[in-house]
Amino acid sequence: MSMILFACVVRVRDGLPLSASTDFHHTPDFLECKRWLKTLASRLAQYPGRGSARGRDLSMHFSSAGDVACMAICSRQCPAAMAFCFLETLWWEFTASYDTTCIGLASRPYAFLEFGSVIQKVKWHFNCIKSSQMQSSLEKIQEELEFQPPVVLTVEDTDVAHGLMNGHPRVPAEPAPNLRMEPVTALGILSLVLNIMCAALNLIRGIHLAEHSLQIAQEEIGNILAFLIPFVACIFQCYLYLFYSPARTVKVLLLLLLICLGNTYLHGLRNLWQILFHVGVASLSSHQILTRQLQEKQTDYRV
Repeated sequence: MSMILFACVVRVRDGLPLSASTDFHHTPDFLECKRWLKTLASRLAQYPGRGSARGRDLSMHFSSAGDVACMAICSRQCPAAMAFCFLETLWWEFTASYDTTCIGLASRPYAFLEFGSVIQKVKWHFNCIKSSQMQSSLEKIQEELEFQPPVVLTVEDTDVAHGLMNGHPRVPAEPAPNLRMEPVTALGILSLVLNIMCAALNLIRGIHLAEHSLQIAQEEIGNILAFLIPFVACIFQCYLYLFYSPARTVKVLLLLLLICLGNTYLHGLRNLWQILFHVGVASLSSHQILTRQLQEKQTDYRV
């Protein structure tokens, strides 16, 4: 009988499933454990690196490090050391196959589904093969577990949906959202390019003026700030367009105001057309930020 029944790899910060093994089990206890793992995945950042829970006939284990966590459903006869040795092996295989940039940029569930074959191979190895090397690894993991036991989460006595985690702090009922923006448009890309151009112009003029002012006079500090503050505002506008941020409207209006005031202050160092160009680009970027909305979240995924 197999000890390890199912395994998956998830991203810690938001619980996004990255890959999983194919499962052929459809018992109520197994399906309940899968639902519990899915809920727990969105809260892994709140727990230490290792944890376990027991269902009626099955046990669940997770092991995380960095932004990658591996989770497994095992039979109750499976020793904890074996489960965590399996998860650690899986973690090393996954992080050796994909770098942190790829993992961080993954935006859809099971983006590394091809890794499922590796999960199946490692799972079969632990279920069917016993070797001296594996025994050595199991002894090492057993020592680590004795020195630092995994956190124990109960399923029967715990209402996960309401966030009561065996004495741990109460957490929100809903899983952490996977906030994905709508696709970037051609006009949005244009606004980004123009915004970066304006930021570069402000930075170059500000640094040049700062070097000149340090040699001649200190009263030019206002002009220097009037270049550098819009530079920062332009960069932040690019960020707001690319990534979701709460209170976007307030931030966008504040940035637009800073850019307008900075360019108005620079009247004399810039002609009217230059000022209108910078304000126009800032206005275009503000419009693009406010019109780019979140995509609707898909609520269920199956492997």
